Amino acid sequence: MDIETWLGDITELDVDAIVNAANEQLAEGGGVCGAIHDAAGPELADECDRVGPCRTGDAKATGGYELAAHWVIHAVGPRWGSGGDQKVALLASAYRRSVEVADELGATSIAFPSISTGIYGFPQQLAAQTAVATLRALEPVSVQRCVLVAFDEDTLELLDEALAGE
Repeated sequence: MDIETWLGDITELDVDAIVNAANEQLAEGGGVCGAIHDAAGPELADECDRVGPCRTGDAKATGGYELAAHWVIHAVGPRWGSGGDQKVALLASAYRRSVEVADELGATSIAFPSISTGIYGFPQQLAAQTAVATLRALEPVSVQRCVLVAFDEDTLELLDEALAGE
């Protein structure tokens, strides 16, 4: 699987699936989640109501509706706090499960936001390292292209450093 970085709005990417940094209820939230719901249209919230809830570390798929992507994969990352090792394992699981779900759908390309680094408070550098290490360790069936999307230059730099192994 090829892994690349991109700076911009994840809702504008032309990939088979985009990952939503979701909450356990799969309810519309702020940040990336809110942007995805806004761009996809109200049908996304309706389907989320039917397929939710989702455990932390897991992922579930819905249609993409008005997005360029065919599917939205809702991945629930952990809230940062005590139990750092367990939080890292849960974040890694959210990335792994997202790719597994994408494979089940037959997706060949997937885009990820920086899961758990917004309101959930996960340290950005550790999140970037966890994402890259997890994705590199996977052997997906159908997913050939993975885009790590940064909303700002600082996040892009951390993702690029993690990809370079720094």
